[in-house]
Amino acid sequence: MTSAYIIVDAEVTNPAQYEDYKKWSTAAIQAHGAEICARGGKVEVLEGDWAPQRLVVLKFPSVEAARKFNDSPEYGKARASRQGAAVMRMVLVEGL
Repeated sequence: MTSAYIIVDAEVTNPAQYEDYKKWSTAAIQAHGAEICARGGKVEVLEGDWAPQRLVVLKFPSVEAARKFNDSPEYGKARASRQGAAVMRMVLVEGL
C-alpha cells in the first residue's frame, strides 16, 4: 500500500476563530489515524516565489484513507468552523 500526504498552505485571516478550527481538525486527524509531520513551523523558501503562510503536512497510510479523512463528518465540522477564518490551499499527494 502506498502512503499519501495532505499538504496545506493556510493564510489565517482570523486567528481567534482559527483556534476552533485547530481544535476540530486535530480531533478529525486523531479519529482518522493521520500522522502530523509538520504543523505551523517556521518556513524557509529555498527556490521560487511560493510564500506559504502556515504549512501543515499530514501523512496517511493510503490515498483512500486521506480522502476518507477529507470527506469525513469530523473534518466537515472543522471545515465549517474555519469559514471566514482562513484561506486554504490543500493538495493530496501520493507517497512512495
